[in-house]
Amino acid sequence: MTTTFRRSSPSALGIDAAGVDRLVSALEGAPGVEPHSIMVLRHGEVAAEGWWAPFAADRVHLLYSMSKSFTAAAVGIAVRAGLIDLDATVISHFPELDAEVTDDRTRRMRVRHLLAMASGHRTETIDRARRLDPTNTVRGFLLLPVDEEPGTVFAYNQPCTYTLGEIVRRVSGTSLLGYLGPRLFAPLGIDDFSWRRDDSGAELGYSGGYTTTAAIAALGQLYLQGGVWNGERLLDEDWVAAATSTRVPNPDEANPDWSVGYGFQFWMARHGFRGDGAYGQFCIVLPEQDVVVAMTGQSLDMQAVLDAVWAHLLPAVDRPGSAGDDERLHGRLAGLALPPVHGDPLGDLPAGSVATPDAPSTRIGAGLEALHLSQDTERGWVLTLRDAWGEVTAPVGDGSWLVAGATATSGARTGDVVAIDVRFVETPHLLHVRWDLATGSASAAWETEPLHDAVSTLHRPTD
Repeated sequence: MTTTFRRSSPSALGIDAAGVDRLVSALEGAPGVEPHSIMVLRHGEVAAEGWWAPFAADRVHLLYSMSKSFTAAAVGIAVRAGLIDLDATVISHFPELDAEVTDDRTRRMRVRHLLAMASGHRTETIDRARRLDPTNTVRGFLLLPVDEEPGTVFAYNQPCTYTLGEIVRRVSGTSLLGYLGPRLFAPLGIDDFSWRRDDSGAELGYSGGYTTTAAIAALGQLYLQGGVWNGERLLDEDWVAAATSTRVPNPDEANPDWSVGYGFQFWMARHGFRGDGAYGQFCIVLPEQDVVVAMTGQSLDMQAVLDAVWAHLLPAVDRPGSAGDDERLHGRLAGLALPPVHGDPLGDLPAGSVATPDAPSTRIGAGLEALHLSQDTERGWVLTLRDAWGEVTAPVGDGSWLVAGATATSGARTGDVVAIDVRFVETPHLLHVRWDLATGSASAAWETEPLHDAVSTLHRPTD
């Protein structure tokens, strides 16, 4: 069953549609912000929703660190089942490491400290942990002596979440996906979730989750409802209260909505709380307004996204709206689209095919080893990208987005110079390809750099 919410209108739910319209305009106009989707829920019903083509409602999107909030839900479910004690030491779950982990403060690290990003380390440890043990992230993490007493200092730290995922796998005897499937995903109607895995086969937990905007909204709504869904309690009330309030202060974070405190894999904010992930994946929960906002995007300025929500959506709640504004907003949201590449039609390629020679990635960019253009009667222009891990082939849209599989491409031509944009539509990422047909030179550059994927592996994993 796919996640479904009752659809209503902004004014029927006490939201002025004009404020939502201004929010959309602010997102589209802010430098460093590119929205891909938005859903606004109030009282558990959809007040407004939209996807910027070529992104779509039924398409999953890479969550990056918003994945952490799903991992935390798995811990919360296991706590309710009596499988995990938040006050148990972390080392107690890894008896095979007991003799090796000798640092006293590390041995006092508890499960609740991992949830709060309060392991006692002052900074991120993922690279150091992997250098210590490239095949066992938990072992590398626990062999790093901590800097302060666990529970006293905040540091956003990927191995904290990875270790939580491993604890869930151990106490449940299954994978994170296997554990969440019947206990969270099925009740919430989430039937499309996958996770990137490391070389050991374990889900990353701290990143790499793929799911729909509606699934993000459902997780937020579950927490807004205190852990109850359709009359069934999935998370304990005290777990939700602890997860969504400050467990450790973090006043030294630079941005105002990142310095209000941290809960259990949720950020506190100037308004409510949220899960978020790199480049603008958001699950914003506003308990005072009974509102959930789910968003995906490719945004470098994530604070600007939150600023827009506070400036335009918050004042619209409990402000009278009109049926006319509702209708205008609905029409606008139905027609959202990201601009394709502009220029002249692609026309015909020179006779045969065009390819760059195999070359070091520094000559092409974006980690690519080769680029290839061809033209056939059925698909028109076809672009092939090759990196060290394989190939991606996609037909090129002529002045518009052409979606094929997990890519959407758009191309245009100015004289002998061809510009092709490739969107990997299950991720935030956009690749710019530029080609001079006269000289045969080509280059590629990311609009935003993938954090843990190469070109040929940007499609979601199959679980």
